[in-house]
Amino acid sequence: MVERDEQTLESGWVRWRHDFHRFPETGFNERRTSDRVAQVLQLLGLEVHRGIGGTGLVASLNVGSGPGVIGLRADMDALAMSETAPDRAHASENAGCMHACGHDGHMAMLLGAAQLLTARRDFDGTVRFIFQPAEEHGRGAAAMLADGLLKRFPMDEIYGAHNIPGMPAGHFATRVGGLMASEDNFVIRITGRGGHAARPHMAIDPLVIGAEIVLALQTIVARSVDPRHSAVVSCTEFLTDGIRNAIPSDVVIKGDTRSYAPEVQALLEARMRELCDGICRAHGASCTVEYTHEFAPTVNWPQCVSVAVRAAQAIAGEANVDADTPPMMISEDFGRFLQSIPGAFVFIGNGVADKPGGVPLHNARYDFNDRIVPIGARWFAELVRQRLPLAQAA
Repeated sequence: MVERDEQTLESGWVRWRHDFHRFPETGFNERRTSDRVAQVLQLLGLEVHRGIGGTGLVASLNVGSGPGVIGLRADMDALAMSETAPDRAHASENAGCMHACGHDGHMAMLLGAAQLLTARRDFDGTVRFIFQPAEEHGRGAAAMLADGLLKRFPMDEIYGAHNIPGMPAGHFATRVGGLMASEDNFVIRITGRGGHAARPHMAIDPLVIGAEIVLALQTIVARSVDPRHSAVVSCTEFLTDGIRNAIPSDVVIKGDTRSYAPEVQALLEARMRELCDGICRAHGASCTVEYTHEFAPTVNWPQCVSVAVRAAQAIAGEANVDADTPPMMISEDFGRFLQSIPGAFVFIGNGVADKPGGVPLHNARYDFNDRIVPIGARWFAELVRQRLPLAQAA
């Protein structure tokens, strides 16, 4: 296939992206999306295995006799939010749901790579195309792994990518080690004694106790976490059963924490429980703390980062590849795969400021930048070509 022929494929990849965007589906509900992905892969001549971890699917391409097996992953789910882009021809047609994180583009990139690789066949080994459900809430990777992903479809390494607004379109960034943080969620339930607002001495005010706890939680990072490590503790909801003239009996505080290391995760949870228990006992109240681990940190394997960087340099040029980007406190379900198998994850710039692709992720007017669909597709394909090279003739 000559390069000009390959370039004519790009409009098809963008059409796939627009189709996914028009019909978004939330985690584990990606039925139409999964059907459409499977249809494209089958048209490329690949055998598709479906229902892995719910709506997930895997297709494999084997070329030659090489023993190497590389996994390439894209996420499929959208967000439960409304798109406010009436001027957009491919805007969401599913009310209250939109691709506000660019998973429509990630799928199009991986399908484009599958099309390139099935046509070129310029590698020796096996590629697994993995389409994962339910990334947004950190459940899909674990579901696929629990469903035997790595036993049914063994892989030596796995690679993934995510678009990033605020970075020049087509620019690559990654790093060895922690690239993205874990996310742990907490729910603190405080039980006091409600009463008349005019007679506070007869009550045990959980609202005041809750306010003290919110402030105290900020000391965990400031005074308990080693300054060499990064961590965030954020209280995001504060709910009471009080009314204007009644002190509440119950308060609920919700939020999340972010970190890169398991020992920091453990420290955040332990100190949160200690502070909440101590403050409540000091005021004669009681509390419970629910603490759940939602996302694993995304920790890149060094040997795989070098592969990802070389492939990015081949596609975008050395000047457009940052191999030691600062880590981000956002979370990605890909981290769960990296706990079980070597691999690497990269960011691909979606656009900056007021240029196409510059609207932030999870914004009601966000849109994946069509310009980077072919860049991502060719990066995935180049990864395979470099990692599973053709045997040299004797």
